[in-house]
Amino acid sequence: MADLVVLGDEAVALGAVHAGITAAYAYPGTPSTEILEYLRVHAARHGAPLASWTANEKTAYEAALGVAFAGRRALVAMKHVGLNVAADPFMNSALVDLHGGLVVAVADDPGMHSSQNEQDSRYYADFARVICLEPANAQEAYEMTREAFDLSERFRVPVVVRLVTRLAHSRGVITAAPPRDENPVRKPASPVSWILLPAHARRQWRALLDRQQAVRAYTAASRHNVLSLDDRELGVVTAGIGRNYYLENLDDLGFVPSHLHIGAYPVPAEAVRLLAGHVRRLLVIEDGYPYVERRLRGLIPPAVEIRGRESGHLPPDGELNPDLVRNALGLASRPGVELPGFVLPNRPPQLCQGCPHCDMFQAITRALDGYAESVVMSDIGCYTLGALPPYNAIESCVCMGASVGMAKGAADAGIHPVVAVIGDSTFLHSGFTPLMDAVAANTDMTLVILDNEVVAMTGGQPTLLPSSRIEPLLRGLGVDPDHLHVVQAHPRQVDAIADLIRRELEHRGLSVVIGVRECLETAKTKKQKIPEAVQV
Repeated sequence: MADLVVLGDEAVALGAVHAGITAAYAYPGTPSTEILEYLRVHAARHGAPLASWTANEKTAYEAALGVAFAGRRALVAMKHVGLNVAADPFMNSALVDLHGGLVVAVADDPGMHSSQNEQDSRYYADFARVICLEPANAQEAYEMTREAFDLSERFRVPVVVRLVTRLAHSRGVITAAPPRDENPVRKPASPVSWILLPAHARRQWRALLDRQQAVRAYTAASRHNVLSLDDRELGVVTAGIGRNYYLENLDDLGFVPSHLHIGAYPVPAEAVRLLAGHVRRLLVIEDGYPYVERRLRGLIPPAVEIRGRESGHLPPDGELNPDLVRNALGLASRPGVELPGFVLPNRPPQLCQGCPHCDMFQAITRALDGYAESVVMSDIGCYTLGALPPYNAIESCVCMGASVGMAKGAADAGIHPVVAVIGDSTFLHSGFTPLMDAVAANTDMTLVILDNEVVAMTGGQPTLLPSSRIEPLLRGLGVDPDHLHVVQAHPRQVDAIADLIRRELEHRGLSVVIGVRECLETAKTKKQKIPEAVQV
């Protein structure tokens, strides 16, 4: 096949296609969004695989698990905090007897370019006792994804492919291999192995533990874990993309350190011990938490010095880069170009001009004017930018759906008035369930749903349900129709919406206001011709 230039995310997607997947599921979340976007374009061209956006990461994982139950191969993709949402089925799926390949592509975000935290998904894989593969470039992302399906069926567990932002969103050349066919439909030989009643689950847990020796034997022999013993003073351990930063500085060192690269987990213990027995000190270069660094401290003698993020030789937070690794290797910093008197202006992110969220924030601010004590809980989405000037309209952003639950808690604590702000897609993702609590208690709060018809923050993916179906959904949930309103979010309506919200603030019970107007950027895109996708 011809070489292709693709994003790291797209390399994962193509690897899954060529591994013979039947279906892929995801909820949009930067930096993983492009995985399913690529698959949807591919499916539109070729009729397969099924590539579906879902309500949230948990539902995505469970749908993929159903495909694996049928003996076929499935990919589920998400960002790192999305794995928190999918953690329940993920952890338990390590105990069922998988016979159809299930691969979890997780894109971590060191540096928090578009996330609330920097959590490292390698810990989840370790927690679940499953294999994790960590590519360093697009070619490895393609190859590891293909291999991950084979490993999933071989060891009968889900396999994690861990990306980071810098790989997910950078382009590289890949050489693809011939695709394989889909698996036939084949139900489990013993359905009991999928029924995690305690008596069954105990046996499955023991079976998983018994397979750990075989898993460790795989990583010990994996071509993704490479050891070279050279210099006897310094040994370098790299993981994933950290290898790229090390190799970029290698020529300037003047010698070749001993080197262990880790691309497959669990950490290959014997290779670590061989390296530690050959050198006096180790430098661990990994993007994310000091996961490998901590593992080494339990594997090698204390006499061998270990340097890395935890020791302070590399920063404990943020992305790595070649210059940080250069300093950790003991090389002099490379001077940058200084331009005296040239100061770049600060350019914080902001809502688009004419965004419907702007109108709703103005209305909320006006409605709250004059109250001595009030709170506006917000959520994950473009509208989180309402925390910044000129709006200064929101006071929280924690995790998907938290605005509704936090508003209920603040109201329960005695604050009045309390407003929760959430987008339409986020509401369907995880705002619906906490609203049930508020409905059951008739909590004294006002929920404002900002319905712009798309998942705007991640590029305009379609919301799972159209605007017209959210109001009947709320009615069915039990929201009082007298305190359920749908308004048009428009500059000419700001005063009227503010008056409406103020009336609902005075209602001592639950009220919901839905502000509807399509995202401007999505509306523009609809008018433009969509460029042709790469033929694959």
